[in-house]
Amino acid sequence: MKLTILGCYSATPRILTNPTSQVLEMRGNMFLIDCGEGTQVQLRKHKIKFSRIKHIFISHLHGDHFFGLVGLVSTFRLLGREADLHIYGPKGIKEIITLQMKLADSWTNYNLIFHELTSNDSELIYEDDKVEVYTIPLEHRVYTNGFLFKEKEGNRKLDINAVEEANIDVAYYRKLTQGFDVVNENGETIKNEDVTKDAVKPKSYAFCSDTMYKEDIVPLIENVDVLYHESTFLETQSHLAPKTKHSTAKEAASIAKKANAGTLLLGHYSTRYKDVNCFKEEAKEVFQAVELTQDGKVFEF
Repeated sequence: MKLTILGCYSATPRILTNPTSQVLEMRGNMFLIDCGEGTQVQLRKHKIKFSRIKHIFISHLHGDHFFGLVGLVSTFRLLGREADLHIYGPKGIKEIITLQMKLADSWTNYNLIFHELTSNDSELIYEDDKVEVYTIPLEHRVYTNGFLFKEKEGNRKLDINAVEEANIDVAYYRKLTQGFDVVNENGETIKNEDVTKDAVKPKSYAFCSDTMYKEDIVPLIENVDVLYHESTFLETQSHLAPKTKHSTAKEAASIAKKANAGTLLLGHYSTRYKDVNCFKEEAKEVFQAVELTQDGKVFEF
């Protein structure tokens, strides 16, 4: 599981900082999560192939989380994209993007498929044979979702020495990885657990975009390997959090602790702060495994 941070600051883009956008690589998929202004420039800067992006998840319709989307959709068209592009986001996102394309007379030459979200409950919105994606209902000034990305259980691993000693024909190797017992060349039944090892533990990633402190998301993200949670404010400005429906670093850490997360990633820092290391210091008072996101930073888990 690999996460590339394209932008992690709140509100307006600056010369050295970008609004929210990140790319998650999980089991062969490349998911774009939020698409703030300038996202396509960041994708190019970090040499991420546009053609690999087939699914885009937009948390909410505030500009710093989706103003880069129409530009990216348009660039895909100019580059002759043919593959379908799926966009998951709040109801209204289809109208916004298609109106811009219509008025610019720039209809895509590929299928642009919108999955508009309206539920206030967590729901499965994407699934293939390796990954599931669920919404995480959040509380912000407009309808907002986070997203939980979960790997499915993979195949078992062959203990090749045990397999060879058991005299099993190579034709049965696939069935072994699928968990079946097999018959060896001597006609003996070989128990699967005797010649295979457990699959690699599935990983999970929760992206919690703009939200005020919302403890009822904890059961949805319990035991998540990596949690990204917005942390717009420090404690000195904590009075602004409920007014703007954002969170502090300490509140993000509290969610991580209650959810028993493996690692907490902080982001969406207010640009009023010159040193973001203070966010980590405050969060670590509550939860130890804290990392700061930064534009261009890559995390591998």
